[in-house]
Amino acid sequence: MGSGTTLVEAKLLNRNAIGVDINPQSVSISETNLQFQCDTTSKVHIRNGSATDLSFIKDGRIDFICTHPPYANIIKYSKEIENDISLLPIDDFLTEIEKVASEAYRVLKKGKMCAIMMGDMRKYGKVIPLGFKVMECFLKAGFASKEIIIKEQHNCKSTEYWENRNNNFLLLAHEYIFVFQKV
Repeated sequence: MGSGTTLVEAKLLNRNAIGVDINPQSVSISETNLQFQCDTTSKVHIRNGSATDLSFIKDGRIDFICTHPPYANIIKYSKEIENDISLLPIDDFLTEIEKVASEAYRVLKKGKMCAIMMGDMRKYGKVIPLGFKVMECFLKAGFASKEIIIKEQHNCKSTEYWENRNNNFLLLAHEYIFVFQKV
């Protein structure tokens, strides 16, 4: 759940929501960000835990899943938190994302949607299509692909380099929002 932006929006829209994050610091930040008054009857629950284990949620109970996991170990969000997927190299990260996809499929109601934002990465001068590898994990879990949205990203290390060139190309300056449906 990171800093809880999606949970704040859910509260403002009077929607019930559950946020899960492995990092206790994210839990604390989210709790702080949700301490505002608004005219709502929604319930927002926050849990310190892993999206690979949503056993506290019964099968087929969730109407919509929105997630934005780390991009493997590009940015490490902790130093030594057990099960923090931001510490993992790509292959291990994808193994854990398969578990996330499986749990998402299990808790989502039939016919409902799951959206995940993911980007690609570059390592040793080579592009790693992490977004499409993650998409494949969700397809293997049983989801059907409904949409691929491409979102321009403005805070990449390479953004300034590409914006200052005389062309209309932005390389690795985007993220994907994959929208899946539980069939």
